[in-house]
Amino acid sequence: MIRSGNPTLRDNVFSQLSNAGAYNAMTVQGTVNKSFLMALLVVFSASLVWNRPSAAAGLLLPSLAVGFIIALVTVFKKEYAPYTAPIYALTQGVVLGAVSAFFEKSYPGIVIQAVGLTISTLICMLIAYKTGIINPTQRFRLGIIAATGGIALFYLTGLIMSFFGFNMGIIHSSTPIGIAFSAVVVIVAALNLVIDFDFIVKGAAYNAPGYMEWYGAFALMVTLIWLYLEILRLLSKTRNRW
Repeated sequence: MIRSGNPTLRDNVFSQLSNAGAYNAMTVQGTVNKSFLMALLVVFSASLVWNRPSAAAGLLLPSLAVGFIIALVTVFKKEYAPYTAPIYALTQGVVLGAVSAFFEKSYPGIVIQAVGLTISTLICMLIAYKTGIINPTQRFRLGIIAATGGIALFYLTGLIMSFFGFNMGIIHSSTPIGIAFSAVVVIVAALNLVIDFDFIVKGAAYNAPGYMEWYGAFALMVTLIWLYLEILRLLSKTRNRW
């Protein structure tokens, strides 16, 4: 049974799909190509708002909302992924451009550091997976699922409490505990990449339908965006601290 900590890659995804056979089937290379294309779309839309703070502020919330809706549609209607995944990449590029511009203004040079660390982490996790240094066993997957779910619940609780005037300082604080918390979140996000790689490889081996290449690229992009944002948060905390 295939299982992933990424909420877009559930353990029963491929079991619910018809086998595509040798033709028009999902491949690892096809998923890589589409992941690269989605990354280009993210960079493109991010660049449009990078130096336009007024536009970025106005587009941030609508882009978040549209991206969330598109993500839900993609998760429940995977056959729409060839159309929804590029839209998701464009909307999240706007979000990342706006957020990155804010962080860059407060902490000059932080964005290039976060981008470099995200790419480096992606490469390291891919090497760790390909060489077998990290083996995504069932116990490993369950651990990452639990950690990812716990983090999501913690963030959701913090968001709800903020509506009532309460602040969960550990999420935003630059104290040693706050920095340690962000470091743990970054590690969990990075380990999700390993599980996502394994999921994509097994999907190709299963001869899943070709549109699952777009879905696999979408799922991988969800993890990478999360990882980048958490690295930004961690770097900002360390700068505040030191």
